[in-house]
This record gives sequence, C-alpha cells and structure tokens, in this order.
Amino acid sequence: MAVEGDIDDLPKNAANYTALTPLWFLERAALIHPNRKSLIHGSHQFTWLQTYQRCRRLASALSRHSVGAGKTVAVIAPNIPATYEAHFGVPMAGAVVNCVNIRLNAPTVAFLLFHSSAAVVMVDQELFSLAEEAFKIITDKHQSNFKHPLLIVIGDESCNPRTLQYAIDKGAIEYERFLESGDPEFVWAAPKDEWQSIALGYTSGTTSSPKGVVLHHRGAYLMSLSGALIWGMNEGAVYLWTLPMFHCNGWCYTWSLAALCGTNICLRQVTAKAIYSAIAHLGVTHFCAAPVVLNTLVNAHPEETILPLPRVVHVMTAGAAPPPSVLHAMSERGFRVTHTYGLSETYGPSTVCAWKPEWDSLPPETQARLNARQGVRYIGLEGLDVVDPKSMASVPCDGTTLGEVVMRGNCVMKGYLKNPKANEEAFANGWYHSGDIGVKHSDGYIEIKDRAKDIIISGGENISSLEIESLLYTHPAVLEVSVVARPDEQWGESPCAFITLKGNVDAPDENKLAQDITKFCREKMPAFWVPKSVVFGPLPKTATGKIQKHVLRGKTKKMGPVKKSRL
Repeated sequence: MAVEGDIDDLPKNAANYTALTPLWFLERAALIHPNRKSLIHGSHQFTWLQTYQRCRRLASALSRHSVGAGKTVAVIAPNIPATYEAHFGVPMAGAVVNCVNIRLNAPTVAFLLFHSSAAVVMVDQELFSLAEEAFKIITDKHQSNFKHPLLIVIGDESCNPRTLQYAIDKGAIEYERFLESGDPEFVWAAPKDEWQSIALGYTSGTTSSPKGVVLHHRGAYLMSLSGALIWGMNEGAVYLWTLPMFHCNGWCYTWSLAALCGTNICLRQVTAKAIYSAIAHLGVTHFCAAPVVLNTLVNAHPEETILPLPRVVHVMTAGAAPPPSVLHAMSERGFRVTHTYGLSETYGPSTVCAWKPEWDSLPPETQARLNARQGVRYIGLEGLDVVDPKSMASVPCDGTTLGEVVMRGNCVMKGYLKNPKANEEAFANGWYHSGDIGVKHSDGYIEIKDRAKDIIISGGENISSLEIESLLYTHPAVLEVSVVARPDEQWGESPCAFITLKGNVDAPDENKLAQDITKFCREKMPAFWVPKSVVFGPLPKTATGKIQKHVLRGKTKKMGPVKKSRL
C-alpha cells in the first residue's frame, strides 16, 4: 500500500487516465487525413471524414431508438462499408456489435439472435430472406418471450433491387435512410470502463451449440495495435478485405486500419481473379486469408492472375496450419506470408511465427517448414505456453512432447455469454485452455500438432493429422486434403485422407490414383501414419474456409471400420 509521499501516491485523474478503446482511432484518422480514402467498394468511395460522420450518424440513430449500453446489434452482411461502419458506430452508441457468419443456416442464426437478445439486426439485402426465416423460427419457438428487433436492410447497387424493395415492404428501414436520421456531429462517449463489452462473436459450434465470445474495449485496443505492429504495417496501408469481417472482427484489423489511417478495399465475393485485380489496380499492400485462399491463389488459372506482382504484397494467414508447399509457392509468386495462430477467444490471431534474419540464407523448403509453425506470443498477449493438461507443467522444448496450448493476458476474452460452466472449464488454473495440442521447439516456438479431438490414436500411438496433410500437399495431384480418424478393426483408428484433386488432373481410375498416393505416403512417412483409406471429392468448409473435420468424421463412421487383414 502506498504511503503519503511514496512514489506510488499519485492517484489517477481525468487528465492522466482514460479507458482504452479503439474508437479514438477513427476520430484521429478523420482529423489527420479527412480527405484520404477510407473505404472503397465498387464505385463507392468514402474519406475518413465521411466515415467518421457516417459512424456518428449510426451511433446517433441507434441512440434515438434507445440502443445503448448492454444492447446488442447483430450484423448479417458480407464485407461491405456498413459492416465496417458498425464496428465503430455501434460501440459509439455504447452497444455491442455482433457480426454474424453469413453462411450459417436459419436455425443457427435464430439461435444466435435469440441467445444474444439482439435489439437491432442490420442485414444485407441478399441475406434478408435468411433473417426472415430466422425470425420465424424464433417466433414459432419462443412466441411471447421474443421482442422483434429493429430491422435495418443494407442495399447494394450490385444486387437485384427487388430484394431491397421486398425487405422495405416487409417493414425494414433502409440503411442509408437510417443514417440520415442520425446526427453527423453526434457527441459520442467513450466507455468509462475499458472492461465494457465491445463485440460478441460466436464459435463455430461444430460439436454443440455455438458459444458467444464476449470481447472488451481494452482487448480490442491492444490487439488492433499489436496486430499492426507484429505485421509491420505502415501508416497509409491499403488493405484488401478477403478475410470476413464477421470472423473475429476481421482479426481486429477493422480498428487497425483506422489507427493507421489506411484504406479499406471491400471485396463482396472472394475469388483469385478479384484478389489479383485489386493488387494490380488498387494498390493493395496487405490482406489476410485462411490457407484455403492461399491455395486458391497459387493454383489459379493463368487467365485469373496478374503476375508478376507490382509490389511485395504482405499476407497474414491463420485458421489452420498452412502446408509448407503452399507457403513456398506463395513466396515464389512475390507474396510475403506471415503465419499466425489464435482463436475467437483471443481476438483472433495472438501468436506469430516471427521471421528471423538467419532464416534468409536457408533453403526455401526449410524456410517454409519453419514458417509453418505457430511461433511465439503477440506483443499484446502476456502469456503463452504448452503444458501438461493435468499437472499444468510446461512441456520440455524438445519438439516432440505433446501438451495443450494455453494463453493468458489482456487479449483473452471476458468469457462466454450466459455459460458459466464453459467459462469455468476454459479458465481453469488461471489460463485460457485452447484445446489445441502442440509442442515447443528448442527455440521456444510452438507448433500445433492437432486439435485434441483430431489426434488419431492408432494402436496406442498418437498420429498428427496435420503432419500427414502437410506431406500429402506435396503430391502433384493434390489441391486440398483433410485427414481424420476412421474406425479400424485392428488398430482402433487409422488415418483416412479426403482429397480434392487439382483441376488439371485427369483421374478416370481413382483406385489407381489412390494406390499411387498411398505409395507416395509410404516413401515419406512412418508406416502407421499412411492413410489406409483415400476418398476423392470436394471438402466441406466453414464460411472462413476451415475444413469441417467433424463432417468428415461423420462420413468415416458411415463408411464403417477398416477390416482387419485376414492374411
């Protein structure tokens, strides 16, 4: 305790202490660069002053509808200006922004809207029917317990005007009209407490109902600066929105771009052609993408590409371990890939495979392998370790001893909404438990070996599905691959590889190709790792490009166990 005259006997006051919030970044951007382009979407362009005014209008209009502290505003829309504006306008009103995954089905959207008690729903005109169906499900199920939220429809000139008119006829307020009802000079108030919630996002819910991840202003502020610093982003960066803003608030780069006074390029639909075109014609310097998008870029048809790139383009990837072969191919095309790892519960990426100068002289394949690791903690994350989940002791830095990846610090969520049991489990022993299994290497870098539920246990031996996948990606016919456990009469489980072939592969005889792939595996991996089953076809994915392994595990169960050899 400080005593009078002590060096710590200097209390906080209004002049020297304020709650951290990323909302100040927008005010600053409008002051410094009022005429710099903030957002480009098709033929529409906004400056930072216009974006600040539009966000203030949104906050004002929401406030006039009594939407403030404790209220949630759901946004069901792709990467368009309104989604970006909601990241500032909604919390400027004191409310919480909840960007909903637009690829979810109506029953899941209904669960989210009811669970979050959404007071307002902002929905893109093309997704209005999804929202309408979700409301019907909620009404039928909960009836008197459900207060219909204020409904705002976002128009887009690239869409059929009839869907916009249909939504308006159904009573929705058009977004631009809603903004007109707000004051562009609205005096918004920063949160008095930085622990106040700024955003709500839902986990994928692959094994149960989705969990609502609640984030605070302090974490959003720290992570938006940490992410930019880790990546070496400069003031005025031109950022292409390939990553959905609904995914962990765009890994907090929604707020970072305002801090950097950069330019946001909105991309309604992500294709290789659109990405290469934006790089060539709009000055793109940075974009984020899941490994599946990188795979699409390196395997794009020559007619869809514009190469060589006019400048080095920085790419941040996360969501699944990128195969070294894909990292190598991206590097050859002029992309500089930064590999990160994180979860919704840690504001998106929170570890980075920090590049070391001594790696520059290594062979490209070795560089790619090193860069495929998950690395070290972000500047804004105070604790990262791989531990024995029972004793919580750190595993040795030997690259082989498996443990659970755990985190702690200011960039860990407040908790799960209305789910005390899940919070108790997630925060056990003073750490956030990721559920990911990994190792620590001699240089202290961590490497994920699998999700706990994705480890294949064959004859008592642990097999990393990710390591098998990385090797399979080096086969010339493989475009995408996912490996899961299949029941096995002799070994309990054995690896099963689901493979999507490259478009130029002619495979009339799939059995022969499967044999070729099996032979390829035998030459490169331990015998018990070799997939005993190979299945060809498209892979099921989430909206963020993650392969849905739970769907594939369901398929292997239907396939039945691999029969024990009678030889």
